[in-house]
Amino acid sequence: MNKNNALSLSRRNLLVGSATLATAAWISPTFAASSSSGIRAMIHAQNTRAPISPMIYGGFIEHIGNLINHSLWSETLDDRKFYFGVLAKPEEKPTDRRGAMSYMQKWIAVGPLSAISLDTETPYVGEHSPVITLDGTQPRGMVQHELALKSGVPYNGRLVVRADRGVKVTVRLSWGDGQSVSQRVSAPRTWKTRHFRLNPNVDTTNARFEIIGEGKGTFSVGAVSLMPADNIKGFRPDMVALMKEMNCQILRMPGGNFISAHDWEYTIGDPDKRPPIHDPVWDAVQPNDVGVDELLQFCELIECEPFWCVNTGFGDPRSGAQLLEYTNGSDKTEWGAKRAANGRKEPYGVKYWAVGNEMYGHWQRGHMARDQYTVKHNMFVDLMRKVDPDIYIVAPGGFVDELTTGQGSHLPGQPEITVGSERDWAYGMFRDSWGKFDAVGTHAYPPANKRFDLETGELYDVEQTLNEWAHQMPDRIRTMVDAWEQYKQHFPKLEEGSVKVYFDEWAFHFEDDLKGTLAIAAAFHEFFRHTDFIEMAGYTMATNWLNYDRTRSQISLKGRMFQFYQQRFGTVPVEVSGNSPTPKPKYPIGGDQPTVNTGGDTYPLDVSAALSDDGQTLTVAVVNANEKPHSFSLSLDGFAHKGTGRCWKFTGSHPDAKNPLDGPAEVGITESTFNASSGSLAIAPISVEIYHFERV
Repeated sequence: MNKNNALSLSRRNLLVGSATLATAAWISPTFAASSSSGIRAMIHAQNTRAPISPMIYGGFIEHIGNLINHSLWSETLDDRKFYFGVLAKPEEKPTDRRGAMSYMQKWIAVGPLSAISLDTETPYVGEHSPVITLDGTQPRGMVQHELALKSGVPYNGRLVVRADRGVKVTVRLSWGDGQSVSQRVSAPRTWKTRHFRLNPNVDTTNARFEIIGEGKGTFSVGAVSLMPADNIKGFRPDMVALMKEMNCQILRMPGGNFISAHDWEYTIGDPDKRPPIHDPVWDAVQPNDVGVDELLQFCELIECEPFWCVNTGFGDPRSGAQLLEYTNGSDKTEWGAKRAANGRKEPYGVKYWAVGNEMYGHWQRGHMARDQYTVKHNMFVDLMRKVDPDIYIVAPGGFVDELTTGQGSHLPGQPEITVGSERDWAYGMFRDSWGKFDAVGTHAYPPANKRFDLETGELYDVEQTLNEWAHQMPDRIRTMVDAWEQYKQHFPKLEEGSVKVYFDEWAFHFEDDLKGTLAIAAAFHEFFRHTDFIEMAGYTMATNWLNYDRTRSQISLKGRMFQFYQQRFGTVPVEVSGNSPTPKPKYPIGGDQPTVNTGGDTYPLDVSAALSDDGQTLTVAVVNANEKPHSFSLSLDGFAHKGTGRCWKFTGSHPDAKNPLDGPAEVGITESTFNASSGSLAIAPISVEIYHFERV
């Protein structure tokens, strides 16, 4: 069975993805169907478009601060290679969102700080390793606070240590009012890795981990790790299971802006010997524990296609080719042999490569003028394709809509960037790098409740209805479509369809609530209208499909909406017409305003339809981003169907409804049958609904 066509699944399997929601204590709003709306829709089942690529439901994840380290990865400790040394007392935690994402717990001195020095002459890894001097009067060492532990699983650790003869080293986990577990670790005179196991069997978010020495002399610590024993290749088993359930078909990583100042060679080999590095992009320290091998193995664990992003900022073409050889070369090649020495003999076979990230942006490390960058891009591609000619290359697009709305370099009095102008990045890529890419990437992060002023280049606040708000993201997709149509006039080869668009970063409204899922559904509908050239989309961040803390996790509402479409919507889009077009644009065309407002001709509803792979099921999806119910008449042209169908309603009691990790669920999915011969559908307020019509 096609993995991506869930329309032939049993009812039980269809409901697996929404089991948490369907059984939750949420309250569906009651409503009276409006029978006077006058909306009419017709599904033209014979008018099909190119199939929906399963990569439309893809994801994007970036090493922003601790995003990956504190979500997917199971390491309990921060700064485990002592980048920050040892402090006298805990720091104040940052309260801003960006600071919180990069914050790491620091090691705090046990005993006088004056007894701890940093060895810069013979450190184990990085620039220094702490050395603790003992005088026999008290235990000394370091401690890390506010650690999260889970019960029912022991914790495996390793300590890279050396000590003078007679010094006794102990590792200890403590919590609550004096409870603890500890283990003595033998410490030789030269650096050695010692393994230990502690079994606290407690659920807490306020544990303490100590490394303590007793006796006289010194001991040094090079690196330390503490992971729950149920980790899967270093990853949290709960996060692996949920990400696998998400059925993500392609995952772009590890950047993002991060990639342009990133050296991938620091992320391979013995994790304890990988130096911690300051990331200048996000002003954060990366321990480099989750590197090339780990992320590619994570994709294997969740059965997902990796889409690797290459550093074309501070990186050079030779480094890109070497990275490709490390992932895809045989163990007889120079870098393939290094991969094999690191424990992976078989190549990973990475097909998809983003050669550079947002290199049109002045904020990007290594940014250069467009006409210089195209030369660099071509050099990267030529060397990489010598290593593996079968890779699929995505170039940084930089369409005029993306550049104009804040992702480009504004000039005083010239905020709008037009097609074919000197600042049009995509134009330069099409002109100077044709044949050096298979797709061009584009990104969009429209800010909620704001519009872009084409005269000043500034954002300004606007008041919007919920429907207008939910369509800000699809409107930005449509502005890219408008730009694409203009590019085709300059480059007729685009009409051939061989070059695709990868919308490999997109997101809107980072809160996990019901209204945010309406925007996701409306974005899907706009992607479905342009399957002839939009082949992939990478949601930012893929971890936003989940709600989690350091020990618990569940699929978020955003994740459930992805599953809602992936499991229940069809694969072959068909035409939808109606008698109620969306209102004409009230803002000047350009920037974030497309030539036509999105949503189709069934306003204020947004209707999309598709056939299953086998053509036996017609699916109709309706987004009602309004706080009132709506009904509409529906006719199906070219599809004779049975009298009874099935429908699923994704809704809650108010737009801001949430399903928090702690607390009752406010949003749910219900399944029912409906009269498929009635000629009309009644749609609940603030809902997304999918209807199945079965062919007779």
